[in-house]
Amino acid sequence: MQLTFPAFGDEEIEYLRRCLASGWVTQGPYVDEFEKSFAERHASRHALATTSCTAALHLAAAALELGPGDEVIVPAFTWVTSAHCARYMGAEVRFVDIDPRTFNLDPAKLLDAISERTRAVVVVHLFGLAADMEPILKITQPRGIAVIEDAACAIGTSYRGRPVGTLGDLGCFSFHPRKVVTTGEGGMVSTGDDELARRVRALRNHGATGPEPEEVEPHGPWTMARFEVLGFNLRMSDIQAAVGVAQLQRLDGLLAERHAAALRYHELLASLPDLESPIEGTDGAGHTYQSYVIRLTEGGRLRRNRIMAHLAERSIQTRPGTHAVHCLGYYRERYGLSAEDFPFARDAEDTTITLPLFPGIGESDQQQVVEALHTALSRVN
Repeated sequence: MQLTFPAFGDEEIEYLRRCLASGWVTQGPYVDEFEKSFAERHASRHALATTSCTAALHLAAAALELGPGDEVIVPAFTWVTSAHCARYMGAEVRFVDIDPRTFNLDPAKLLDAISERTRAVVVVHLFGLAADMEPILKITQPRGIAVIEDAACAIGTSYRGRPVGTLGDLGCFSFHPRKVVTTGEGGMVSTGDDELARRVRALRNHGATGPEPEEVEPHGPWTMARFEVLGFNLRMSDIQAAVGVAQLQRLDGLLAERHAAALRYHELLASLPDLESPIEGTDGAGHTYQSYVIRLTEGGRLRRNRIMAHLAERSIQTRPGTHAVHCLGYYRERYGLSAEDFPFARDAEDTTITLPLFPGIGESDQQQVVEALHTALSRVN
């Protein structure tokens, strides 16, 4: 059984057919439609499509003009590019440990990590659970510290009635095949700030900007873009965006199927020993269940790995939750870190298992997963 499976149907095929038949496949009208629909769905002033969430994070860091001498705070348990975006710009990373039940940045640990060099905080809504934004913003806003929301897993969820990705200065989303909405690969930057949007728009397109309206020379076929900044080629294609338009129209249904599957897992796993299921969203924090991540409460990495191997022998695909980034070679060596520096992140890497969950997964499939997991828990010490 696969860990995930993209939910494509007739709608996506039809939008792809129209896009290909139009003869326009690079960034164009479908990207415009996708961005407009995304912005409306998230009540965001701007939505800017790009090639991945990694690209979105890079563009966000570049738009904030982070650079050498700056520090960016990042949760220690996350996908590695939450930290990479700071290093791409020459800024330094300072890690903060997580809340072991939510897997998100622990707001109580944030203040101690802030220094006079802190320019930004990357807040990750990991696995689709909205992070506790209110205490984070109470710390960052008075200090003029920017907040980048890594909402790669969290499209469609909210925090106290507001869509995630719109509470900070910039939000970054992913359309990777494991995500709730997928375009194969792709990402989006959301922001309510006109100047940040202007920078992102230029940076994703080689640094190009249009001619100023007040220029004397009339515009025509001879008019070329201006290049005032060093940019990148991080544009989404219309082929991807056509799929995205169809997927976004189905978002409520995709989320409903994920929630139903998560509730079935909650019930099926309730009596199993030695594990914790993911918590429901609390205090106004919603959950997409982009990933259904359980945590072993007895035994460490070796037992976890043996349990995953047992499931693999039964053709059930699983993954660890994600990385304790401070333990990865690049960051460990650059900052002289040890696993014990952020113990909750280390334990999360060692004890988490992501179970198969996707729209269309059947109750019998989930029963098969849980039965195999129950057998593994009883046999593996």
